[in-house]
Amino acid sequence: MDKPNIKKNDKLELTINDLSYEGKGVAKVDDFTLFVDNALPDETVNAVITKVGKSYGFARTLDIIKKSPHRVEDVDNVYVRTGIAPLSHLAYSQQLLFKQHQIETGYQKAHLDVKVNETLGMEDPFHYRNKAQVPVRQIDGKLTTGFYRRHSHELIPMEDFLIQDPKIDAEILRVRDILRKYKVKGYDEENHKGQIRTIMVRRAYYTGEIMVVLVSRVRDISHYKDITNEILANPDVKSVYLNINEKQTNVILGKEMLLLGGSGYIDDEILGHTYRISPRSFYQVNPTQTQRLYQLAIDKADLKGNEIVVDAYSGIGTIGLSLADKAKKVTGIEVIKDAVEDAKRNADINGIKNADFVVGKTEYVLNDWAKDKKKVDVLMVDPPRKGLAASLIDSIHNIKPKRIVYISCNPATLTRDLKALSDIYDMTDTTPVDMFPMTNHIESVTQLNLK
Repeated sequence: MDKPNIKKNDKLELTINDLSYEGKGVAKVDDFTLFVDNALPDETVNAVITKVGKSYGFARTLDIIKKSPHRVEDVDNVYVRTGIAPLSHLAYSQQLLFKQHQIETGYQKAHLDVKVNETLGMEDPFHYRNKAQVPVRQIDGKLTTGFYRRHSHELIPMEDFLIQDPKIDAEILRVRDILRKYKVKGYDEENHKGQIRTIMVRRAYYTGEIMVVLVSRVRDISHYKDITNEILANPDVKSVYLNINEKQTNVILGKEMLLLGGSGYIDDEILGHTYRISPRSFYQVNPTQTQRLYQLAIDKADLKGNEIVVDAYSGIGTIGLSLADKAKKVTGIEVIKDAVEDAKRNADINGIKNADFVVGKTEYVLNDWAKDKKKVDVLMVDPPRKGLAASLIDSIHNIKPKRIVYISCNPATLTRDLKALSDIYDMTDTTPVDMFPMTNHIESVTQLNLK
């Protein structure tokens, strides 16, 4: 295919015919694909070309000539421009269809005959996030919080983040004002100077407990005791940490985490169980949808009470402990040692005796079990975006669990992994669960049964 005669900064009228997996409009110029910001299917837009590659390019909408009937007009465009809520301009019912369609399309291309159910959405798809990591910069001499414009290091000052718990937004502003009061400087990324890089706030949805983490370039912050006391003046704040990140990096947290005041953790609840959350704990960010996701996974496990269950990528134990009362034995496997310690502590807090947690890679543990002729009735997997390691696919072929429940956050790697397991497993169906409304992220639950 010859690249059309277009270059950066050219202005074109484009007809949008699809949405990409990132939620960008898709247009064609002589069979050359352009991904267009702030554009929806069935729209005609005037756009400016921002980048031209060998096989595709990018453009930005300047104005809309013909609007989609599904365009939402009353949401501030800043949420699209920053990437906080890249689908906020699309009607929520269409977002749910988009997520279902993304999984269906992947399955069709891979020739997988798996039914995709309707996406389980939220009644109120805003203000759901229980964790915020908000960048801090020094702007016009003031410590300022906000979010970056997409594909840039330009901070846009912001006070309402649309998809975060409003009490988290309020706490970020309160902490910002305390830091301003004591003349603490925001981070200067260009010169690698200043102090506070990020304010991280976690709020437990069911208990209301709040944790504040100040991420700083330097250890020494003047008046830190006064700052800590003022942050703890909010009775909901149970924990204040200082994290030191001295490196010039996009990684948010540094290695060193110091407790400045309060408790070292906050508590929350999922499906009637209490979980202790520390600053680095992996914990699902949408509390109401997490309940639905886990309950769906438990239902798909179809437990009768006598099963041996392995919970791979078990984190702090939330899934394994949620189903322990329905199984004979649960073993959680996790590579992060601190998470395993958290999971063991959570088992004790909830009085659960039939669950244990081990440090290691699931494929190694399963291969050892296979050698010892141990069986696995149900394997729960909730991998990161990169999906299952090829070695884990091999170990599944080795030990052959009767049933697998696959919780996925990436349709592409889900499709790849289901294809790799389709020789010995039947897949009944996949149900998308909208854990991240207003964004292009897609979670889903798939049941696999041994043939």
